Amino acid sequence: MKLDVNALRYLSRDESRTLQAVEIGQKNHDIVPVPLVDSIAGLKHGGVVRCLKALLRQKLVHHDNTRYDGYRLTPLGYDFLALRALVARGAITAVGRQIGVGKESDVFEVLNAEGEVLAMKLHRLGRTSFRAVKKKRDYLQHRNSFSWLWLSRLAAAKEFAFMEALGVAGFPVPHAIEHNRHAVLMSLVDAVPLVQVRLADPGAVYLQLMDMIADLAARGLVHCDFNEFNILVDEQGAVTLIDFPQMVSTSHANAEELFERDVDCIVRFFTKKLGYVPEQDTSLPYMRPDFKAATASASEKLDVQLSASGFKKEHLSALDSYVSALQGMVAPRDGSSSGEEEESDSDSEPEGCDSSDEAGSSGGEGDESEKGEVP
Repeated sequence: MKLDVNALRYLSRDESRTLQAVEIGQKNHDIVPVPLVDSIAGLKHGGVVRCLKALLRQKLVHHDNTRYDGYRLTPLGYDFLALRALVARGAITAVGRQIGVGKESDVFEVLNAEGEVLAMKLHRLGRTSFRAVKKKRDYLQHRNSFSWLWLSRLAAAKEFAFMEALGVAGFPVPHAIEHNRHAVLMSLVDAVPLVQVRLADPGAVYLQLMDMIADLAARGLVHCDFNEFNILVDEQGAVTLIDFPQMVSTSHANAEELFERDVDCIVRFFTKKLGYVPEQDTSLPYMRPDFKAATASASEKLDVQLSASGFKKEHLSALDSYVSALQGMVAPRDGSSSGEEEESDSDSEPEGCDSSDEAGSSGGEGDESEKGEVP
């Protein structure tokens, strides 16, 4: 579904409250009954029915009367909720063209208040080409039921946490700015995907990539999707790594296999697509990194700090200590937990709305689990 933000400027206050009420109702309902939407939104004179019809015309909600009369959010409606929260916080002021499409995300250019062009990634788990997420990712953990919107929210929170931590650790990644629901706001990198580049010095770029794979393993992480589509290269040949929700710990049962798969993917691309055979380049200090040698390094383990998939149970105490220390250092930005509250008085918002707009500026999956299974 195409993202048309023009409708957002004409969305009335009551319609926004109703849309948010549907989101809150989906904590415990796949299809939210109309009386529950009415109760949460708290509009006077039966205004919820009128607002639901308006939202339905704009394809922000889906109507289902198979078992009872109810509504649920559409991906476009979820987009609007995320955009409204980011605009209310002053993080963005305009949405531009779409610059990227993936099997599980869309990327758009956006502007902030200073006129700086940023990138906004909207996670789209549940597309036809990505239906095996339950087997490939650990978002569900012990749960049997799920919502694609909720899984997209978890993916966004996980990616933001990894991007922020990797940036602090000195890895060449986009600067993580903000996230809300399934949207991640980051700096726009002036580079193009490796698959679209003709390299003047492929040996230098190849060595950068091998070093990056080894450095990630030394920090306790395996990217798991290290390929020519997730690597950006600028005019100077410097590389930037993107796309992090699938990263796992080096303690994962399949970590070494996934590590070797990342390496093989780069070797195969350089050999078959670029005609550069690393084994024939005698100037390289080494052809490919070794998993055991990389993980034997004494570097700080980011997998423990971020609770990466596959980290061992004995790491839990260290993780708890890290989270406690982080909570002691990080203070609320402005004393308010919700961008929506900045836009209007607290007594005019539907009950429970503040929790659905929290950005969780440094949290991973653990932060989302405290809010319940919200789409």
